[in-house]
Amino acid sequence: MPQIKISSRLDPIKPSITLAVTAKAAKLKADGVDIISFGAGEPDFDTPEHIKAAARAALDGKTVGKYTEVGGTLQLRTAIAAELARVHHTTLTPDQVLVSSGAKHSLYNLFMALLDPGDEVIIPAPYWVSYPDMVMLAGGKPIIVETRAEDDFAVTPDQIRAACSGKTRAIILCSPSNPTGAVYTRAQIEALGKIVVEKDLLVISDDIYRQLVYGDAVYTSIASISPELAARTILVDGVSKTYAMTGWRIGYTAGPLPLIKAMAKIQGQSTSNPTNISQVATLAALTGPQDCVATMRAAFDERRQEMVKLLRAIPNVTCREPKGAFYAFPDVSAYVGKKSQEGSILDDDVQLCDWLCEVGKVAVVPGSGFGAPGHVRLSYATSMANIREGVGRLATALATLK
Repeated sequence: MPQIKISSRLDPIKPSITLAVTAKAAKLKADGVDIISFGAGEPDFDTPEHIKAAARAALDGKTVGKYTEVGGTLQLRTAIAAELARVHHTTLTPDQVLVSSGAKHSLYNLFMALLDPGDEVIIPAPYWVSYPDMVMLAGGKPIIVETRAEDDFAVTPDQIRAACSGKTRAIILCSPSNPTGAVYTRAQIEALGKIVVEKDLLVISDDIYRQLVYGDAVYTSIASISPELAARTILVDGVSKTYAMTGWRIGYTAGPLPLIKAMAKIQGQSTSNPTNISQVATLAALTGPQDCVATMRAAFDERRQEMVKLLRAIPNVTCREPKGAFYAFPDVSAYVGKKSQEGSILDDDVQLCDWLCEVGKVAVVPGSGFGAPGHVRLSYATSMANIREGVGRLATALATLK
């Protein structure tokens, strides 16, 4: 057998910890283990019927099995441009939209098109697990800026100013946040916008959870603050979370035309067009009835309140109220370093989560994967029964640690 040398560009890259936890839970379940997983950020609802019906109808046509334009069909890009222009109070044309195979693919294309070796991207922590690794794959340097739970995990203008250097190209803004569920207020967005202009930055606005906001929280688009900020903002969005379409794999980017063209060049040499039938389904999602969104959002809100209540009842666990997305992000650092009944010392949150999965029969994602050691992420995009049983298992398991 020949010796295979793997590219050194992968040396600093870590596998996705959320996917790893989800896969481990799925394997245990397949092996007959009774396990409850709070791992994947995936709605437990089925894709709404009118969206599936549009896909079924398309199967009777003669075009759904064919290629589309690399960046998506004109009909879909037109609908996306109209939707995003309305939401962000800006002007967009279909040529400024690139449809890709999920918002993760959109972000990958973006970093590959935007960054030269050594270019820096500011990433507030806690962050979605893939941001730093994608930046590094593109040759860039992630600049991690830590936020505080007492500030509701919001990065401050002073922190951004201090993190900037002559190589800083952009800042990533994810509101509502994965993993914390935090939502920036309009005042916070306006303050960040001033630093963006002052430091001549681009804003990568990850808006995949923008329709999942609860209580009195309000999603504020940084692009809506001023035309100058709109010109600096790259919008990344998709249908996965809002319409329970994770498996359909459709995301999209809207931004300056030269950047969209560069991203399309990369996509044309990698995946070509996103799946044709998924584009048909996405068009139905964006242009069809929206009551399904409100129904799912209301269910997530009930589950959110229940999960937070149960987590806060566990001794020595603190949990900020998530105001968007579908994650709780409790601090369980009081249990790190303790000994299990089996005699092992759980030295960090990764070992703690492994133990919880194996012994406690509940799967949660370690916070260190999000740049926040000592925390864990739980998705409440699951049934109320699973939430009550799963958090109960978490509480029971933690109580056995000494």
